[in-house]
Amino acid sequence: MSVQATSEHKGSTFWRCLGTRVKALVVAGFASVALLGPAHALIEIDITQGNLEPMPIALPHFATQGEQADLGQQISGIVTADLQRSGLFRPIDPAAHIQQNMNVNTQPRFGDWRTIGAQALVTGSVSQLPDGRLKAEFRLWDVYAGQQLIGQQFFTTPQNWRRLAHIISDEIYERLTGEKGYFDTRIVFVDESGPKDQRRKRLAIMDQDGANIRYLTNGSELVLTPRFSPVSQEITYMSYSGQNPQVYLLNIETGQRETLGNFPGMTFAPRFSPDGQRVVMSLQQGSNANIYLMDLRTRRTTRLTNTAAIDTSPSFSPDGRQIVFESDRGGSQQLYVMGSNGQNAQRISFGPGNYSTPVWSPRGDLIAFTKVHQGRFMIGVMRPDGSGERILTEGYHNEGPAWSPNGRVLTFFRDTRGGQGGPQVWTVDLTGYNEQVVQTPNFASDPAWSPLLD
Repeated sequence: MSVQATSEHKGSTFWRCLGTRVKALVVAGFASVALLGPAHALIEIDITQGNLEPMPIALPHFATQGEQADLGQQISGIVTADLQRSGLFRPIDPAAHIQQNMNVNTQPRFGDWRTIGAQALVTGSVSQLPDGRLKAEFRLWDVYAGQQLIGQQFFTTPQNWRRLAHIISDEIYERLTGEKGYFDTRIVFVDESGPKDQRRKRLAIMDQDGANIRYLTNGSELVLTPRFSPVSQEITYMSYSGQNPQVYLLNIETGQRETLGNFPGMTFAPRFSPDGQRVVMSLQQGSNANIYLMDLRTRRTTRLTNTAAIDTSPSFSPDGRQIVFESDRGGSQQLYVMGSNGQNAQRISFGPGNYSTPVWSPRGDLIAFTKVHQGRFMIGVMRPDGSGERILTEGYHNEGPAWSPNGRVLTFFRDTRGGQGGPQVWTVDLTGYNEQVVQTPNFASDPAWSPLLD
C-alpha cells in the first residue's frame, strides 16, 4: 500500500508517493515558519568534483519530553553519524553551538550559526502520542540564505526509531547533494568465528552502519557469496552440505528459503538481473567454467559462454543489456563485457596484474573490481569500456566490492595480516579518501548492499 505525504521544500508544499518504504511509518508535511534573512543562493554540494571539502552542518539534539528524554539525542546522533560517514558533511561539535534548546517550530537565530561556520542546520523534536506512536519532525535550514529547505513529520511505532533516523539522514543527503541517500539500507555478509582452520561461517545481515545484526543461518553449513536482489529484500547465496553445492533464494522478511538447484562440481557467485527475475552464475565442469542464466519463474537455464577457459563472476549492467565477467581466456584473469545473450565478448581490462570480481554500478557509469598486482590487493573502478581506471584502496588483502544503491560508495572486505587476524567489512567512496570500517562482533567477509528498504 502506498502512502501519500506532504512535505515542505523551499517554502512550498509538494506531494510524494512514498510507497511501502515507510511501512508503519507515516510522513507528513507541516506549516512553514516565517522566513527572514538575506537572499543568497541555496546551498548544495557539487558531488561531481573530486576530493570534496565536507560541508559544515549543525545538528543540535532533537527536543524531547517525558519518557522520550534520551530518544531525541539518540536519533540526532545517528543522523550525525550517517552524514559524517558519507564524507560529504562535517558535523559541528555541539559544544560550539551558541543557540541552545532549539524549538523546531521557531526560526533559528541564523547569525549565531553563521558565527560558528555552519552552512546547514537541522532542528527537530520527538514526542510520544497518546496512542503510543512516536511523532518526529525535523527542518533543514540554509543558514546563509536564512531559508528552510525541508520540513517533514514522521509517525511510527517506537521500535522503528532507528530506521526513522536513517530516513531523515537520507532526506537531508538527497536535498543537499541532489542524489538518493543510502542510509536506510542493510548489508548481508558472511559472519566468521572460531580458529582460522575451523571457521564457523554464518549468513548474517546488519544495518549499513553495523547495528541490528541478525543471523540468517546457524553455521551448520558453509555459506558463500550472498547477493541482494536490486528490487526486493531477497538474497541469493551458495551453501555447501558436504561436497554438494546448492544455490538458495532467501526472503529476508519472511525467512522463506527455496533451492534454485543442485549443481554438480562447483558453482560461483550467483547474482540477480536488474529486474530481479533472473540469476546469472558460473558453473564449473571439469577444468573450465561457463556462465549460465536462470529464469527464476520457470527455472530454465540458458548457457551464455562456451569456452575452455574459466568464465566467472558475472554481473549485469543496470539496463540488463550487458554482462561483465572475469575470464582467463587470454592467459590471465581479465575483465570482459558481453551482451546479455552471451554474444560479442570484449576485453576491457589491460593494466598490469589480474582483475576479478567485477560488479556494475547501479548508475551504469562504472564497473568496480578487485585487482592483484605484485602481491597488492586493490579495489578499483573503470568505465564500462575499460577507460578511466582508478584504484580507490589497496592493502594486504582487499576483495569483493559491492555498490551502495546510489552508486556513490563501495563495501568490500579486508583481511588483516598474520596472527589471529581475519576479514572485516569496510566501505570506501568514489574519491578513495573516505575509508571506513564497519564494526562487527566477529570477522566478516563477502558483503553485499541492499536496495533502499521498502
